[in-house]
Amino acid sequence: MSKVKVYHYDAFSNEPNMGNPAGVVLDGDQFTEKEMQEIALKVGFNETAFPLKSDKADVRIRYFTPGHEMNLCGHATMAAIYALKTKELLKEKSDLTIETKAGVLPIRINRNSQNEIDITMKQASPQFKEFNGSVEDLAFSIGLKKDDIEPNLPILYGSTGTWTLLIPIKTLSAFKRMKPNNKLFPSILKEMPMASVHPFCLETYDSNAHMHARHFSSPFSGTIEDPVTGTASGVMGAYYAKYIADNNVLNLNLLIEQGQEIGRDGRVEVNVMKSEDSYEVEITGKAVFVKEIEVFI
Repeated sequence: MSKVKVYHYDAFSNEPNMGNPAGVVLDGDQFTEKEMQEIALKVGFNETAFPLKSDKADVRIRYFTPGHEMNLCGHATMAAIYALKTKELLKEKSDLTIETKAGVLPIRINRNSQNEIDITMKQASPQFKEFNGSVEDLAFSIGLKKDDIEPNLPILYGSTGTWTLLIPIKTLSAFKRMKPNNKLFPSILKEMPMASVHPFCLETYDSNAHMHARHFSSPFSGTIEDPVTGTASGVMGAYYAKYIADNNVLNLNLLIEQGQEIGRDGRVEVNVMKSEDSYEVEITGKAVFVKEIEVFI
């Protein structure tokens, strides 16, 4: 048995035990893929990040849920970059690149007026695909009725690195009634059986926020709900730009709230810049160290 040190950070919050927990293993190069998967399973968070050496970027990051590897993860990126920066492993670098399975992506690190570290991550170009399944079955799978879904906005698969199904919901009150049964997702999401599900609405708890959401994991991931989701917030911002905002707006700054229903209040800032035929998406967030964890493999 080998002992592995895992650092627990909470991302998209500056308060411990809020936002989204992520594990970070700083000496990731010594582990095989199978061992990384075992570590992530034993840590039990939605994602554990493994920063590694890269010959394409400043750092490579691999992301594992308890069930499988992900191409990209927003909150675990925030946690990993915050860990590397605060442990002085990035030295003076404030602009860098990360190698992920979703491509090589730029990162910016800034200190705000409160001397807090803000991390900005550019995501992959947004993609959208149609959902052609049963809306009634989809609503049932998250504990709602078809009438809870907003009919004037499209239900779409979206990705800025990781595919999720974006579901517009009429009212904020519906989010407290949600009870996901993610075992049903693959049979309903026939086009993308491994996608997660991301209901959202335009009503918010925070008057400064533009959108509210929850995020329900694919059953293959080994988890049920992701408290505050960076990749889904990014593609949700692109959805807002394409389907909700005035078409003449070229630069949108959105604040996304998530996690309130499960006591993990978090915020993601999303910037969407319209280009000729697509959008550029960046997310900005914070992270905070919580504690060290030891697991044995």
